[in-house]
Formats: sequence, C-alpha cells, structure tokens
Amino acid sequence: MPTITTESHQELIDLIASDPTQIAALIDHTLLRPDAVEKDIARLCEQARQYHFASVCINPTHVRFAASQLQETDVKVCTVVGFPLGATTTDEKVHETRQAIEHGAKEIDMVINIGAAKAGEYDFVRDQIAAVVEATHIGHAICKVIIETSFLNDEEIMRVCQFAKGADADFVKTSTGFSSGGATLGDVALMRQTVGQGLGVKASGGIRDLHTSRLMILAGANRLGLSKGVEIMQEVLIAT
Repeated sequence: MPTITTESHQELIDLIASDPTQIAALIDHTLLRPDAVEKDIARLCEQARQYHFASVCINPTHVRFAASQLQETDVKVCTVVGFPLGATTTDEKVHETRQAIEHGAKEIDMVINIGAAKAGEYDFVRDQIAAVVEATHIGHAICKVIIETSFLNDEEIMRVCQFAKGADADFVKTSTGFSSGGATLGDVALMRQTVGQGLGVKASGGIRDLHTSRLMILAGANRLGLSKGVEIMQEVLIAT
C-alpha cells in the first residue's frame, strides 16, 4: 500500500470513508513496553508487513533489529527520543536521534522538555525542538514532536505547536502514552487548527478501536500511534 498523499485533510477523510482499509497507512504500529523482547519485535514487524502499516514504533534498543526485519518493505522504523519524560538534555536528544538514524530509523518521535514548557522557558523549548528537528532532517528522517498534551493547557499546546512549525518539524504528536492521559479529540482539533495543513498531527494514547480512530482523523489527525493496529484492521475487514 503506498503512502497516502492528499491535498487537504478533507481529502484524507473522504479517502478513509470510501476505503476504510486505507487507514492502515496512517498507523504507527507501536510496542514501547519496557519488557518487550526480540521475538515481540519480530512479531510486530511481521504484522506491520502484513497490513502495510506506516511504521513500527519501538524503543531505540530495538531499532537495528527492526530495520533488518523490514528491509525492502514499505514499513518504516520509528523510534522515540527523550522518552518518556522528555527531561534529558538537548545534547542527549540530538545524540539519540543521530544514533537511531544510523541504526536504521526513518522516523523520530521526540518528547519535549515538559517541565521547561510549564515553567515558561520557551526559548529553551523552542531551541531544543529545532536542534532535534535539524539532526533528524540531516539524517533524511522525519521528526514528530511529542508535546504531552495532558500536562499542558490550550495556550501551552498552541505555543509548542508553533515552535514545532517554526522548526519545520514534520508532525506534532499528542502523547507518549505513558502519562496521565492520551489523545483527546479537543487536543487533536486544537493542534490541527494551530499548525494548519502544512504539518502532520499524530494522535497517540488511548486509541483502541476503529470508531475512536475515525474520530481522531475527523478531528484532524493524519497519523495514529497505537498498539491495537491488528484489531482495528480486523474491525475494518469485518465492516467491509
């Protein structure tokens, strides 16, 4: 299945409505459990190949293995940086990013420094996002900025989205899935409104079924981070 490209988010909504199987190309098939072992990653990669998911999203320690499993497929390897707390230094996040790309990652999901955002240290937040985006793009990969919406108010969400847009990030992402809350329709809509059509919006955290996935797309998401991709595709096949 090719990567979905559309002129507008409405076209994406229309495409999914006419052919629900196309939702697979929006899914980052995710396994970030700390107890995941190589056989779990192998199974995740096999499922991603079977359904043609956009990527597998895994912890950095598994990137090299996943890349070997997904050679010559249309599935990308996505990994996380500064995960899950976002409290590592800029140098550490940049190093993580470079190393992950060297090992085969094509997509980087980076957690902002949430405490700095809450403290109003906006120059630091902006500069850190820009540094990781730059390192990602130098490595010919794409960068998703995880803003952990459950910790931020609307004004803070909009500000961080604007920093990501100003840094030429590729996506803003709602959540790590490891905090007190995941994606909400209101947050996804706010993020889409803030970044416009030029950036992707990834909804992640608490998405467990086809109905919720569709609602997130309607709200503005064009990528979905979830661990229930197989179950959702089974729902799609039953519905069609």
